[in-house]
Amino acid sequence: MLAELHYVSPLDVLLGLGWLAPTHVDRWRQGRAPNLEQVVQANLSKISAATAELRRWARERGLVASEPSYLARTRDRHPLRFSASNAPRIERAYRTHWVSPALSERRRAPLDERLSRPPDLLVIADSRPWNCDRCHAPYGAGELLLMVDDGPICMDCADLSHLEFLPSGDATLTRRAKQTSALTAVVVRLSRARKRYERQGILADRRAIEQARAALGS
Repeated sequence: MLAELHYVSPLDVLLGLGWLAPTHVDRWRQGRAPNLEQVVQANLSKISAATAELRRWARERGLVASEPSYLARTRDRHPLRFSASNAPRIERAYRTHWVSPALSERRRAPLDERLSRPPDLLVIADSRPWNCDRCHAPYGAGELLLMVDDGPICMDCADLSHLEFLPSGDATLTRRAKQTSALTAVVVRLSRARKRYERQGILADRRAIEQARAALGS
């Protein structure tokens, strides 16, 4: 991880150990789990031992501690909780990233900024029919939903119906549209074979997408 990313985080270590499933991390990031410990498939003593070993290993190698923010993929972007106790010392231990000392101050600044950047809203193209938890309208398979408080809501109730879908495939177009859109969301679909959400495209302001296409001549 250190060689590839230039930093190591407790979250990535728990994923690498197989104690966390990517789908459970997605659920936590969407604000649908009260804390990360609830979805880790290991007891607290194992988690504590692993994070303590990570800290020891990082300090022995002179890695630099960084504390990025972890915000939920919700409209309010509330801070995510890691522990059931919510003790500041434990929250800090989970949140701390250990950064390679080989990175210069100039290269470390954009890394810190990227790690603390609010995450994109996550919209799901569900593979099954569902009902909106707020307006109770029925929707068919493939319709877009936003998970809120462990229940699905439709794009109208989420105030996202004005956004237009831009499918994946053109990274430059997607990047330009995101830069000028006031609000964006990533659209994913659950792959049952791979047991993870896979990106389908984004939702963005129609005008931002049109401007991006015009700039690229597409």
